Amino acid sequence: MITRTLQDMFKRYRQPGDVVFAVLFLALSIFLISQLGEQTEVTKRTKWYAQPALWPKISLYAMCAFAFLHWLSSAMSPRIPGRWIEVAFWVRGFEYIAYFLIYVLIVPKFGYLPSTILFCVFLAFRTGFRDARTLLIAAAFGVGVVVVFRGLLAVKIPAGAAYDYLPDAIRSFALIYL
Repeated sequence: MITRTLQDMFKRYRQPGDVVFAVLFLALSIFLISQLGEQTEVTKRTKWYAQPALWPKISLYAMCAFAFLHWLSSAMSPRIPGRWIEVAFWVRGFEYIAYFLIYVLIVPKFGYLPSTILFCVFLAFRTGFRDARTLLIAAAFGVGVVVVFRGLLAVKIPAGAAYDYLPDAIRSFALIYL
């Protein structure tokens, strides 16, 4: 009776991409274990419980064991259709990583202020906000981010190459504040 109830409960909460996640997590944990010798060391004349590598080893071996158990339980569970649909859903998140990398590449060319405004407006447009009011709010948010980071926090961000084409009076202001 209890076993049947637990099985029903796990069936309801299991996702179709579980096996893929378990395999990727197991591969990651095995890779991290393979790097232990290069990243940590065993020091001589130190007790076993004071070794710098002790807790990383314990945590990574536990991570590998639990990843293996997760994979085993996923592999033994009944198949749920839609595994690759869910994996495709996960992969779609990498689109925003690509957008951020493009943003990082264009900041040195166009400058922090124009790039940030463009990035904020683009992300608002990309996520489905198409009306002028919302895009204007996104642009204002971009200006606010620049004011906070460059003006208030004095974060040193390289000036854009496009600032070289501005008149001298505006150029010096742009190099410092924009």
